[in-house]
Amino acid sequence: MEIFHGSPLKAPAIEVVDLCSEHSINNDDKRDDASSLDAEDGEDDDHLSLYEDMLDGMPNQSDWEDEPVDICTVEESFIFRRRLRLVGEDQFITETVEAGSISAKKLCTAFGIRPPPFLEGQPDYKYYPLLGLGITRELSKRVKLPQYNTVDDAVNLLKQSNKIVVLTGAGISTSLGIPDFRSKKTGLYAQLEHLGLSDPQEVFDISVFREDPSIFYSVAKDILPSTRKFSPTHAFIKLLQDKDKLLTNFTQNIDNLESYAGILPEKLIQCHGSFATATCVECGYRVECEEIYKDLKAGRVARCDRCIRNLRLKPFGIKRKRSTNGLSTSKKKRQSYEDSTDDEDYDIAVAGVMKPDITFFGEDLPETFHDRLTKHDKDLVDLVLVIGTSLKVAPVSEVSGFLPPETPQIYISREPCQHVDFDIDMLGECDTIVTELCRRAGWELQHEMVKDDEINVQLHEGYNSRYSFRIESA
Repeated sequence: MEIFHGSPLKAPAIEVVDLCSEHSINNDDKRDDASSLDAEDGEDDDHLSLYEDMLDGMPNQSDWEDEPVDICTVEESFIFRRRLRLVGEDQFITETVEAGSISAKKLCTAFGIRPPPFLEGQPDYKYYPLLGLGITRELSKRVKLPQYNTVDDAVNLLKQSNKIVVLTGAGISTSLGIPDFRSKKTGLYAQLEHLGLSDPQEVFDISVFREDPSIFYSVAKDILPSTRKFSPTHAFIKLLQDKDKLLTNFTQNIDNLESYAGILPEKLIQCHGSFATATCVECGYRVECEEIYKDLKAGRVARCDRCIRNLRLKPFGIKRKRSTNGLSTSKKKRQSYEDSTDDEDYDIAVAGVMKPDITFFGEDLPETFHDRLTKHDKDLVDLVLVIGTSLKVAPVSEVSGFLPPETPQIYISREPCQHVDFDIDMLGECDTIVTELCRRAGWELQHEMVKDDEINVQLHEGYNSRYSFRIESA
């Protein structure tokens, strides 16, 4: 049975859930277990892919307690991961999915993968690629480089490196008032609970958009960039570019602020697309997003101007059979956003819906993401900076582990990333941290939001490479 086909970097966008619980099992014991299992199975470290390292934590069932998901328990998950490392992938699959002792869907949860809504109701083999994702991640554990531990080490790496890959997320834009996605009280998903969806992420599910785009359009104004201002962290990335140190900025953000900050197109990969353009789902006509800006701000579904022009050229009253978009062929009522109450199987033709060119869950990432990483950056990178992202959406969560294990990696964000072993963790507001790094490096970070504040840096108790950064109160 083939569980995983092709490069996981080409997999559709899905959420990789951080189900880690720091206190469920002693971390030192788990590391010892992992080391002994690695020695037993003799697995090669040169894997092409790395996802979350779930040996550093167990699924927290409370995260899914309100969802109708059949998940592996903490104990089951730990046993499955140990068994995988002990017997190898082929034997593990033979003993589990092929033997019929557990479904691929449920086994995915042992590796921290939430079954995505767009696969609900599908046959079990549809979950094989996700199971392959989890197995690949488990067998491709990144080991922290012991020689890099201090903030000064991070500064020296910045000064010495000339091929830096920067992977960014929503945390680099929050200082501008743009919400991130997963903060418990202020994140966008928390703000969408009023929609009554089974999962707020359905707003960005391509199957939901095809069924009813008005759901997305009702919240688009909340994530649509209302300014071309960029943050000090964007300015920091531009500074790396100016110093000829930036290899590539892979951004998960859809606000297009990297472009406004001056990151060159040849240095920028917008992994999840952006609001820069929009495309008709019917005819493929693409426009600058400014052309549908009024609709986005009004929460109104935007229609394709080219479709409208073509419809006006047709004789009045011409009818067409309503498209089912691959859904059930049974009679389907027109949605409210389609501005009609005619429920017949045949209806007046309507113009296609304009979809902003952002990557929804269930859609493939742009080819440029995979090609840039595998054919260019992998052999050149000498430092990785992960800034403002929790690395919870695959395949972007692949980037950190795909790159050579000997390449140092630095993590900058509000909260620690429990499932990846970075060499140095710097926690706090991204703008504050990059400002302090520039100060220590002797670099001038020019931005109106950068103040001459004293920044307090503290080593976290029990760690030798994790620090908190905060501005001292006046």
